[in-house]
Amino acid sequence: MRVTLVVGMHRSARRHTVDALLAESDGSVVVHHDMSEIGEGTVRRLTRDGTGAVDEHEVDLVHACASCTVREDLIPFLLRTADEGAHDLCVVEAWDGVEPRLIAESIADEEALHLTAVIAAVRSEDLLDDLYCHDLLDDRELDIAQDDERSVTEVLSRQVEYASAITVHGADAEHGTDGIRALLEQLNPAAAVIGAGTGLAGFTRGAFDTEAAHARSNPAWAWYGDRADGRVRTVTWTRTRPLHPERFADALERVVSLGSRGRGRFWLAGRPDDLLVWESYGDLLMVEHGGPWLAALPEAALELVPEARRVRARLDWNPEIGDRRQHLAFTGVDMEVDELIGLLDSCLVTDEESGQEFLTDPFAEFSER
Repeated sequence: MRVTLVVGMHRSARRHTVDALLAESDGSVVVHHDMSEIGEGTVRRLTRDGTGAVDEHEVDLVHACASCTVREDLIPFLLRTADEGAHDLCVVEAWDGVEPRLIAESIADEEALHLTAVIAAVRSEDLLDDLYCHDLLDDRELDIAQDDERSVTEVLSRQVEYASAITVHGADAEHGTDGIRALLEQLNPAAAVIGAGTGLAGFTRGAFDTEAAHARSNPAWAWYGDRADGRVRTVTWTRTRPLHPERFADALERVVSLGSRGRGRFWLAGRPDDLLVWESYGDLLMVEHGGPWLAALPEAALELVPEARRVRARLDWNPEIGDRRQHLAFTGVDMEVDELIGLLDSCLVTDEESGQEFLTDPFAEFSER
């Protein structure tokens, strides 16, 4: 059975996309898990076809969370539906705060299911505000697990950047539809960005590659390039000299303020083995340990590394430093690019500082985990 996944923080845009898919595909069915009361342990599975509501079922979960819902109810439902043979397409409409990767990979793992596309639906009037906002999911009652501390902009970015297609609904008065399209195309160059009312039937007959989607959206080894379209710009900062830990830590607040969405990997002086991953959403910054640089690994261990990372390392390879480098990309509207690049360059270790020991490491908390 073919399965098309639709995600999106903007409920009206997501529902419009789902309705369009349902109308264009005879014999299709929609399944949606309502998680508005997941905090009370209640999840409702809603199914409907072209004639309207078909069924509403309360899901009994051992632990009420999004991953449990996928594992314990969504996948068994899809397999039963496929086995019954009454529908050759099921449109999965995800809850607002759900990221697509877990669902997509769970569907793709099943031989009886064929994942055709992941479609992210956005409302143009709300996109910029939500990409720059400070709201947590909990502030909007969209959290899907206990202690869910994710932000609205984090989830929205991950929905957009993982998808194979993005549907844009509404019209933005300030930046215009073209500006919204340009921003989405730079956040996810691999996706087809289409307007509301565009035929979607073709996306129900394709094939979604979960491995490729993960590879291009994982900042530990993804490659980003420069791009400019009107007021929207993506600038990529790539250098082969390490960063001074203290100067970089002091500059973080200003660096983050200059770009709407930042992603990539960086190399700190004094930590020659550690690849650190950068993810910034508006003025929210997350730094994580991304494992060792491949140049720090024994040759025998390279077979355990994902192929996408090995390929990227070979392309980045320098005879003296291996794959160690700075590779940070920032995407935003009306960015102060010269100031951003100058600030980052000022944080690099100078010739005089090269090789010295750094007694203070503000990033020491980011150890491997």
